[in-house]
Amino acid sequence: MTLDLTGRVAVVTGASRGIGYFIARELAAAGAHVIAVARTVGGLEELDDQIKAAGGQATLVPLDLADMAGIDRLGGAIHERWGKLDILVANAGVLGVISPIGHVEAKTFEKVMTINVTSTWRLIRSVDPLLRLSDAGRAIILSSNAAHSARAFWAPYAASKAAVETMMRSWAHETQSLPLRVNAADPGATRTAMRAQALPGEDPETLPHPSEIAKRIVPLASPELKETGLIFQAKHNRFVAYRQPE
Repeated sequence: MTLDLTGRVAVVTGASRGIGYFIARELAAAGAHVIAVARTVGGLEELDDQIKAAGGQATLVPLDLADMAGIDRLGGAIHERWGKLDILVANAGVLGVISPIGHVEAKTFEKVMTINVTSTWRLIRSVDPLLRLSDAGRAIILSSNAAHSARAFWAPYAASKAAVETMMRSWAHETQSLPLRVNAADPGATRTAMRAQALPGEDPETLPHPSEIAKRIVPLASPELKETGLIFQAKHNRFVAYRQPE
């Protein structure tokens, strides 16, 4: 079934490259007006060119997600212009460093938590009232298997993703009686700059392109989606829902 998001408004963070870039393109291709948020202006402009060339619409928001007041203003601006939000894709994140936990510098740990956790909470706080005004609000929080594997040397990143998954589940419980559906997506190993940073010796050609992963994530924005509070993991070329024990 073709996904129809005509007339819907979507926020995508980390939209200037990687998975976020292609999620933004897929949402726009389905008819959504995409509010693309990222630090890199050049990447946002390239995204805008691609979306417009395909007949879509986008609004560019150059914003460092460490700017908490800026996140607050984003929610206010969306309310003023559109009066609601239909889709949130909280995709932006940083890896930090692959290192023994005792060797991680405080500033590195704090940056990972600020961008991956605190800014996600701040974004949720900013747009939750707007998603509640939609007839079918959808929130997609990008996660990682690192949250469950507790892989050696990945402690800051793994802890940050475990935190956002827990926030997602709490938010889903709070809103389960509403039309709002809240889920997480674990894209798995993907050909991105972050993956190359983490595993520089890996052959990127062995990994799926972020455009492939984006196509699998975007259906979680469908107004027809019933599930909430789940983690969708990439397995065998499709996403499989996984529910953590209560």
